[in-house]
Amino acid sequence: MCYNPGLKNLLVFHGTDFMHFGIVVFPGSNCDFDCQYVTEKILGEPTTLIWHQEKQLPDIDVLILPGGFSYGDYLRAGAIARFSPIMDVVIDFAEKGGYVLGICNGFQILTEAGLLPGALLQNRSTKFVCKWVTLRVESNQSAFTQLYTPNQLISVPVAHADGNYFLDPDTLAELENNKQIVFRYVDAKGETSPLANPNGSLGNIAGIRNKAGNVLGMMPHPERAADPVLGGIDGIHLFKSLQTAWNK
Repeated sequence: MCYNPGLKNLLVFHGTDFMHFGIVVFPGSNCDFDCQYVTEKILGEPTTLIWHQEKQLPDIDVLILPGGFSYGDYLRAGAIARFSPIMDVVIDFAEKGGYVLGICNGFQILTEAGLLPGALLQNRSTKFVCKWVTLRVESNQSAFTQLYTPNQLISVPVAHADGNYFLDPDTLAELENNKQIVFRYVDAKGETSPLANPNGSLGNIAGIRNKAGNVLGMMPHPERAADPVLGGIDGIHLFKSLQTAWNK
């Protein structure tokens, strides 16, 4: 059974021209309702919350793995969640071209599941970091970023203890060559520097996509920068980019 307080609305919208979002809920997820607020209340799209024990997905167009502390981050952030029953169908959904967005803990889970390369290590400071940061949009040639402009600076918050992105030199070169690096941490002038890097990520990397372009993982929280009441709206364009891609 899907964990879905909005099931009534989903049934009303099913079969229409609405874009359907699914949000996976793991034990310890705490940004699931934040994402649902953005997709339902701001975008106006029907959204289903999907419990991690499900072995099939509802009829959806975009799948979000939200932030939080799945399974208490035991062993490694995302390491246990990767073996939740839902992940087999998440992987299948992604391999068939479905849009998948992993935010913070969701990014960690995507790397553990092998849908994205690399790993998220403990922050360089060994401390939990929670603050607004500046990102540079490295490419707008993806379904997730087409409403941004190349090198655009955006402000979004981070909140994590294990956001230090790491991978081997050969894979890093491959990401660079394929333009798979989507966001980098930068200063107010748009330049990369150790001071602008909140966690020590290799190359100041804040978000990457897969080769096919349908899977994106990022440590910052765009859903927390999608409503003026939260102090910024730069994140909403990521979700609206997905809407635009789906409507084409």
